[in-house]
Amino acid sequence: MKTINVTKARADLYNLLLETSESHEPIQITGKKTNAVLLAEDDWRAVQETLYLISIPGMRESIIDGLNTDVKESEELDW
Repeated sequence: MKTINVTKARADLYNLLLETSESHEPIQITGKKTNAVLLAEDDWRAVQETLYLISIPGMRESIIDGLNTDVKESEELDW
Protein backbone atom coordinates (compact mmCIF):
# COMPACT_ATOMS: atom_id res chain seq x y z
CA MET A 1 0.00 0.00 0.00
CA LYS A 2 1.33 3.40 -0.97
CA THR A 3 1.80 5.85 1.90
CA ILE A 4 1.77 9.63 1.58
CA ASN A 5 1.72 12.38 4.18
CA VAL A 6 -1.32 14.61 4.49
CA THR A 7 0.43 17.72 3.16
CA LYS A 8 1.38 15.97 -0.09
CA ALA A 9 -2.05 14.33 -0.29
CA ARG A 10 -3.78 17.69 0.03
CA ALA A 11 -1.64 19.14 -2.76
CA ASP A 12 -2.28 16.19 -5.10
CA LEU A 13 -5.75 15.00 -4.07
CA TYR A 14 -7.24 14.93 -7.58
CA ASN A 15 -4.44 12.72 -8.92
CA LEU A 16 -4.64 10.46 -5.86
CA LEU A 17 -8.36 9.96 -6.51
CA LEU A 18 -7.65 8.99 -10.11
CA GLU A 19 -4.79 6.68 -9.10
CA THR A 20 -6.85 4.88 -6.49
CA SER A 21 -9.80 4.50 -8.81
CA GLU A 22 -7.71 3.12 -11.66
CA SER A 23 -5.36 0.88 -9.68
CA HIS A 24 -7.84 -0.31 -7.01
CA GLU A 25 -4.99 0.01 -4.52
CA PRO A 26 -5.67 1.94 -1.31
CA ILE A 27 -3.43 4.83 -0.33
CA GLN A 28 -2.54 5.42 3.30
CA ILE A 29 -2.51 9.10 4.26
CA THR A 30 -0.49 9.84 7.38
CA GLY A 31 -0.84 12.81 9.68
CA LYS A 32 0.76 13.94 12.91
CA LYS A 33 -2.01 12.57 15.12
CA THR A 34 -3.77 9.95 13.00
CA ASN A 35 -3.84 8.12 9.68
CA ALA A 36 -6.53 7.37 7.10
CA VAL A 37 -6.91 5.26 3.99
CA LEU A 38 -8.11 6.53 0.61
CA LEU A 39 -10.12 3.86 -1.18
CA ALA A 40 -11.96 3.94 -4.50
CA GLU A 41 -15.74 4.06 -4.10
CA ASP A 42 -16.26 0.79 -6.00
CA ASP A 43 -13.79 -0.95 -3.71
CA TRP A 44 -15.47 0.49 -0.61
CA ARG A 45 -18.84 -0.78 -1.81
CA ALA A 46 -17.34 -4.23 -2.44
CA VAL A 47 -15.94 -4.31 1.10
CA GLN A 48 -19.32 -3.32 2.51
CA GLU A 49 -21.09 -5.99 0.46
CA THR A 50 -18.63 -8.64 1.62
CA LEU A 51 -19.09 -7.65 5.25
CA TYR A 52 -22.86 -7.81 4.82
CA LEU A 53 -22.79 -11.23 3.18
CA ILE A 54 -20.56 -12.81 5.80
CA SER A 55 -22.80 -11.39 8.53
CA ILE A 56 -25.68 -13.59 7.30
CA PRO A 57 -25.75 -16.82 9.36
CA GLY A 58 -24.52 -19.76 7.27
CA MET A 59 -23.49 -17.62 4.29
CA ARG A 60 -19.75 -18.02 4.87
CA GLU A 61 -20.08 -21.80 4.94
CA SER A 62 -22.30 -21.76 1.85
CA ILE A 63 -19.73 -19.72 -0.06
CA ILE A 64 -16.92 -22.05 1.01
CA ASP A 65 -18.99 -25.08 -0.03
CA GLY A 66 -19.64 -23.46 -3.39
CA LEU A 67 -15.97 -22.76 -3.92
CA ASN A 68 -15.16 -26.39 -3.14
CA THR A 69 -17.83 -27.78 -5.49
CA ASP A 70 -16.75 -28.91 -8.94
CA VAL A 71 -18.56 -27.00 -11.70
CA LYS A 72 -19.70 -30.26 -13.32
CA GLU A 73 -21.11 -31.43 -10.00
CA SER A 74 -23.04 -28.20 -9.55
CA GLU A 75 -24.53 -28.54 -13.07
CA GLU A 76 -25.99 -31.90 -12.01
CA LEU A 77 -27.87 -30.38 -9.09
CA ASP A 78 -31.61 -30.04 -9.61
CA TRP A 79 -32.43 -26.40 -8.96
